[in-house]
Amino acid sequence: MKVVLFCGGLGTRLRDYSEQIPKPLVEIGSRPILWHVMRYYAHFGHKDFILCLGYRGSAIKSYFKNYDECLSNDFVFSKGGRQIELLQKDIDDWNITFVDTGQRSNIGERLRRVRAYVEPDEVFLANYSDGVTDLDLHAYVQDFLARDKVASFLSVRVPQTFHIVRSDAENNALGLDYVGDTPLRINGGYFALRREIFDYMKENEELIIQPFQRLIAKRQVIAVPHDGFWRSMDTFRDKIELDDLVSKGKAPWQLWMP
Repeated sequence: MKVVLFCGGLGTRLRDYSEQIPKPLVEIGSRPILWHVMRYYAHFGHKDFILCLGYRGSAIKSYFKNYDECLSNDFVFSKGGRQIELLQKDIDDWNITFVDTGQRSNIGERLRRVRAYVEPDEVFLANYSDGVTDLDLHAYVQDFLARDKVASFLSVRVPQTFHIVRSDAENNALGLDYVGDTPLRINGGYFALRREIFDYMKENEELIIQPFQRLIAKRQVIAVPHDGFWRSMDTFRDKIELDDLVSKGKAPWQLWMP
């Protein structure tokens, strides 16, 4: 099943860190977060990727074009370097299509611009390139295939440490509730889509605004709750937290690890 990944955003909240590289190439541990997302999909057998490029898309192309399996995997070095035996490989069986979808395009427009590469597949997957999860993707996809809906996405709890303020008409504070303890949920990405999605999309429309609203009106969207691990790398603080999980060997999204 093809996987469309949106890699063209400016990543403004990480700009102080990623001024010279696009957000998808910001590293978690020793590898870009984009690699982590793709490795997650590959773990479930989905290795045909379509990357929607924009801001500094050439850097993403260069990363993969110059990818050296030796730098990412264990290997045996012999005969003074004339012979190298890789003990495992990462991306050897991945198929990656790189598409320039515009510097300023929104997510919906980026998806529209790769339509020709997605079709004629009946169902495909799509996602942002900065979020990781321990979701059982196989079960998620099977549930979507069993239902006659056009779109599905993850509904996740807000992970930030903000507090929701309750007050009365005179602005007297009535309480502060940790957002993680409320029933509030947000769109966590990890979309499963049927090709009919394109029938609901118009030029320059944001995917989850106009097209999804049309689908919701027809009860064609599934919001799948996921209470396991999910984290989006929006800020430098998020990067530090994800780095810490990798360094401790406790990264829940690395389902491919023994």
